[in-house]
Amino acid sequence: MNAVTRVMRAAAAHPRLAELALALGAFGIGTGEFVIMGLMNRVATDLQVAVPDVGYAISSYALGVVVGAPIISALAARVPKRALLIGLMLMFALGNIASAFAPGFWSFVALRFIAGLPHGAYLGVAALVAAAAVPIEQRARAVSRVILGLTVAILAGAPLATWAGNLLGWEIAFAGVGIIALLTALLIVLWVPSQPADTQASPKRELTAMIKQRVLFTLGVACIGFGGMFAVFSYVVPTLTEQAGMRESLGPLVLAIFGIGTIIGNLVGARAADRNLLRAIPVILVWCVIVQGGFYFAANSVWLGILFVGLVGTGMALGPALQTRLMDVAEDAQTMAASLNHAAFNCANALGAWLAGVTIKLGFAWSTTGLVGAVLAVGGLVIFLVGLRIERAKATVAA
Repeated sequence: MNAVTRVMRAAAAHPRLAELALALGAFGIGTGEFVIMGLMNRVATDLQVAVPDVGYAISSYALGVVVGAPIISALAARVPKRALLIGLMLMFALGNIASAFAPGFWSFVALRFIAGLPHGAYLGVAALVAAAAVPIEQRARAVSRVILGLTVAILAGAPLATWAGNLLGWEIAFAGVGIIALLTALLIVLWVPSQPADTQASPKRELTAMIKQRVLFTLGVACIGFGGMFAVFSYVVPTLTEQAGMRESLGPLVLAIFGIGTIIGNLVGARAADRNLLRAIPVILVWCVIVQGGFYFAANSVWLGILFVGLVGTGMALGPALQTRLMDVAEDAQTMAASLNHAAFNCANALGAWLAGVTIKLGFAWSTTGLVGAVLAVGGLVIFLVGLRIERAKATVAA
């Protein structure tokens, strides 16, 4: 027994193992969020609804993320972070395993809402825990190693779960995500050091994040600027098949290239943010304008279009940069701000997909999604620059 205790303590002393445990949770969350896109036909058939109706389950999950992030962050203000992470993973496991046993469609929709509730709070708290374990000049890279779980889920987790779900039944995919969540909770117990509760924390203090100007500007960048990547990604396969004449069999390759792009962007963006955060964010947004706008022209060619899909995926570089920016401006409301960041990303997902869908329904070319993405990235850049100018003006007046 003593030997086991010593091994556990030795493991907990290594930040990389703690990051691995936290990243596994992010992997489970990413897989659970994206797998349903590939299982819509199976879910619709088994639950006896039209395929478009399955979109309600996707929207329900996203709504759970948006609702859960601020409520959980406020109510759990004084809960020690490790205990909170364990509880959130257990809640996520329950929501996904229960989804697999849903007796009907609307109960399935309700359970997807429950599964989404811990999403934003977990990723936000996990980022704070990872950043607190490294020197301040390495925070963005620590955050990126947690977010790496999300990007690997896009590359491998969701495709594998989709394959298993189509082969063995969609229920197995959600049950598998629940098992990943349970394993994550166990590894957090073993590898993430316990942290004392913040006795000064309160729901009121956490809620102040929602009225802090710098926090709101940063969340605005996430909600608008990040929407461009999702505008392209949501329709990328039909864009290349309809406009460039790509074979449908290349669809998995396209998604894999996008996933590789998100991994590269996540790692490169984190390193840039650690070097100069306030320069990295606008540079990344300008890059997004270029590659998302370039997709409009590249989508006429299969292989050039696929290349630009990967480049669009590098827009994930915004993730660790904005998360680190929130740590700098949230002051005493760190948990709330970090959690709201991921709620804003889900808003970006919904906004980008909706605007791109509107342009397609209006009769514009499929590749116009790239122009929608570029406009959203420009919007994010404007929000950032305006916020930074106001911040510096106030600092000048105060000085």
